[in-house]
Amino acid sequence: MKRKICIITGTRAEYGLLSNLMKLIQEDCEFELQIIATGMHLSSEFGLTYKQIESDGFQINEKVEMLLSADTSTAVVKSMGLATIGFADAYERLSPDLIFILGDRFEMLAAAQTALIMQIPIAHIHGGECTFGAYDDAIRHSITKMATWHFTSTEGHKKRVIQLGEYPERVFNVGALGVEHAIYLPLLTKNEIYEELNLNKDKEILLITYHPETNGEVNSIHELLTVLHKYNDYNLIFTKSNADNGGRYINSEIEKFIQQVKDAELYDSLGQLRYLSVVKCATAVIGNSSSALIEVPYLQTPTVNIGNRQAGRERPNSVIDCADDKVSIQNAIEYALHFNNEYERIFGDGNTAKQIIKILKSITIYPIQKGFYNL
Repeated sequence: MKRKICIITGTRAEYGLLSNLMKLIQEDCEFELQIIATGMHLSSEFGLTYKQIESDGFQINEKVEMLLSADTSTAVVKSMGLATIGFADAYERLSPDLIFILGDRFEMLAAAQTALIMQIPIAHIHGGECTFGAYDDAIRHSITKMATWHFTSTEGHKKRVIQLGEYPERVFNVGALGVEHAIYLPLLTKNEIYEELNLNKDKEILLITYHPETNGEVNSIHELLTVLHKYNDYNLIFTKSNADNGGRYINSEIEKFIQQVKDAELYDSLGQLRYLSVVKCATAVIGNSSSALIEVPYLQTPTVNIGNRQAGRERPNSVIDCADDKVSIQNAIEYALHFNNEYERIFGDGNTAKQIIKILKSITIYPIQKGFYNL
């Protein structure tokens, strides 16, 4: 009998990371792929990106509506409550043998706690990492404690998961899923990107993605936008902030900015192919997204990482950290524009999905009584 492997995805970026793994599960005769789409995928505000999943040839088994049209802390907590109810119904209908959760978003905490109570084993991807500037940090470690199987992106992250009390034989360093796309996906050429996005061919590209820092009140979007006014000799390509509390405010400020600046545009979602193609063509990537630390260096594009959202995460030398004030941001951008060092690759060799499939075939995935591994 095929084992039912359920992938849960709530954002465009997360689906982009998971898509190779989903294809391999779908093609394998030992597994039955199940997909639950939730969160921003189902929101018109964020581009209804569940349609991209379907256009890629996947069948979505369940859609869990959860997002409220507000970005306050109260709205996020209420959204988690709706998600918990929705996941309970979805799991009952699908009866998966194992669910895969990637990362640390609030909808994934709802997915994990529901699976825990319903005694459905969890495989967690990207555990053991730290991001001190966001409450995602605590969510990630919480999911680790609810999961049975762990697939980390570096050896250091593997050690941290074990430090949290997880048994070493259930923790595997497989690298980062997103690296596969950066290495192997046939990207659009620079000319194709300029044509497809209708960019000014006389200007180079800066790609900007800025998310809220959910631990604390720091929000440097105004500082960043003030600096970007000085770079109107570039095509400024923004991708939307996520649905964390404060995200909609950031998007509204960017929308005001692009009305004042020529050759600037905000996209709900570029999709994996266009996003990575833009990264490859860009002079620099600016903001505070995890993608800029993990996948972007593999495309040999420097990153300006602003503020504390990603504080604590491992990063290669092409990531230029800066404070969230105007002077620091501008200095970091100038350094990035003239970056000429070698690019480090610290998140694996692009073979992550195949490694996960091989491990899945070798383990018993029924519910296992968890203990605590003492160092």
